[in-house]
Amino acid sequence: MHLPSKLPDVGTTIFAVMTKLANEHHAINLSQGFPDFDCDPELIERVHYYMRRGLNQYAPMQGVMLLRERLVEKIEAMYGATYDPETEITITSGATEALYEAVTAVVQPGDEVIVFEPAYDSYTPAIRLSGGRPVPITMQPPDYRIPWAEVGQAIGPRTRMMILNSPHNPTGAVLMDEDIEQLRRLVRGTDIVLLSDEVYEHIIFDGEPHRSLCRYPDLAERSFVVSSFGKTYHATGWKLGYCVAPKTLMREFQRVHQFVTFCSNTPMQYAYADYLQKKEKYLQLPEFYQQKRDRFQALLRDSRFRVVPCRGTYFQLLDYSAVSDEPDTQFARRLTTEYGVAAIPPSVFYQNRNDYKVLRFCFAKTDETLERAAEILCKI
Repeated sequence: MHLPSKLPDVGTTIFAVMTKLANEHHAINLSQGFPDFDCDPELIERVHYYMRRGLNQYAPMQGVMLLRERLVEKIEAMYGATYDPETEITITSGATEALYEAVTAVVQPGDEVIVFEPAYDSYTPAIRLSGGRPVPITMQPPDYRIPWAEVGQAIGPRTRMMILNSPHNPTGAVLMDEDIEQLRRLVRGTDIVLLSDEVYEHIIFDGEPHRSLCRYPDLAERSFVVSSFGKTYHATGWKLGYCVAPKTLMREFQRVHQFVTFCSNTPMQYAYADYLQKKEKYLQLPEFYQQKRDRFQALLRDSRFRVVPCRGTYFQLLDYSAVSDEPDTQFARRLTTEYGVAAIPPSVFYQNRNDYKVLRFCFAKTDETLERAAEILCKI
């Protein structure tokens, strides 16, 4: 049977490819972004508690109300934004689902969506599946700042959405005050919808605040803002995220959501609702991960790899141009198979496969793991 593909040039995601390669060669996996330490036993116990209480059936389509209320309280406390838990928030099975549903809810065939590259690899397929056209804007090392003059030139009558990601995966860049002002200037008076991927909102370093689009009323009124429990609470395998947006946008979002997963894991939602009351669990994340970033960088001081500035997320880009002139995809594979450390080649996150001779390493690992990986890297 002949089946024309809707994504004919899309293969298996690079995260699955590199993790499989790492497993086959018993390499230290610093490629896929997950901790190698467990989440808090107390959080696991809260899930068990609600399972034992019999809360094992479907949750409401929008998510457990108690969790929605607690998230709205948290967002107001952190960003000064007020959302209605009844109509302006949805719990999803991971942030990737939320990103897909936001794109699907808004993008019509022929619409254009501005994407900043390197871009997380779920954005462009979601745009294309909705019949939209991704319009890539390239950010370049070492700072990976958004070239706003180019953005202004790229905006046209078909521009329907702009996808932002801060803190940014894979580069570790963050939005600054001047970025927010440029964004405000460019979208003012337009119908452009913003999709803000903020899954690393609590992993930001050096005293910088997280500039969530929720903070700015003129931007929030046109924004889907997406975040993740998995990144915040070291439980990526639980796949729970959420999206907040004004009522008119959320209504369209939920029309899609109800036919994708309908609802997400019920006892885990109740557990997170309880756990959100422990504010210190997420407020201490910047210090927790900055210590890991700084340790990893210090361990590599005598290596031939050059550290690229990392202002957020739990990813560190390393420039390997003093080590090899191989394409990043080839060097990443050889690093895994010959040396035993797996990383992600960022060129796969560019439409034109831009290769700046850097690799992305995840430092959400135990000190022992980081030390073993750095020891190998320093010998190359």
